[in-house]
Amino acid sequence: MENPKLNDQLQSYCSELEGEFALIPQTRQQELTQLGDYIAKKIKAGEAVKLNVICTHNSRRSHIGQLWLAAAAYYYGVEGLTTYSGGTEATAFNPCAVAAMRRAGFGISGDETQKNPQYAASLGQGLENITLFSKKYDDPANPQQGFAAIMVCSDADEACPFIPGAEKRFAIRYDDPKESDGTPAEAATYDERCRQIGREMLFAMWHATKLQQI
Repeated sequence: MENPKLNDQLQSYCSELEGEFALIPQTRQQELTQLGDYIAKKIKAGEAVKLNVICTHNSRRSHIGQLWLAAAAYYYGVEGLTTYSGGTEATAFNPCAVAAMRRAGFGISGDETQKNPQYAASLGQGLENITLFSKKYDDPANPQQGFAAIMVCSDADEACPFIPGAEKRFAIRYDDPKESDGTPAEAATYDERCRQIGREMLFAMWHATKLQQI
């Protein structure tokens, strides 16, 4: 799949992830196809697709998911899709997660001296930057209705059985890379989680594009 809008590193990374779909367990694929079904249905109806990725602190997995969904949309040429992220509380986009996304090819810049930095993420030349900062899921920067809530951690999923304004809810949980903070395995763990989330978000978007062709 070629999309000249993505920068070369992200394009190459996405191509690698596309070749790893067989690594996704069948039960997991079933969860991801439900997300793909939702995206395809919205697109076929000519409606905007708004995806809000939610975890507890909006510091790691939710931002990673938000960025990979955006990259997947560009990679597969899906238009009219916007990604967001939030938490049950606001903290900060974790520096380890920021570093992992940079290693994957996302251009992320911001004043990291701030308590809750605001970052700008670039996916490629000519593409609009994505603004990133830690916030609650119902922050004014996020959609208030007509969106899908993607719950990527068990704590947020269980603490928020109801997300106001969400028309659909998906529980796609990931282990928290925070467990490796301050250990020799830190970078490798974050890279692994980055790759896993990227692989699965691309799979969901790939499924959505296949449904559009039917």
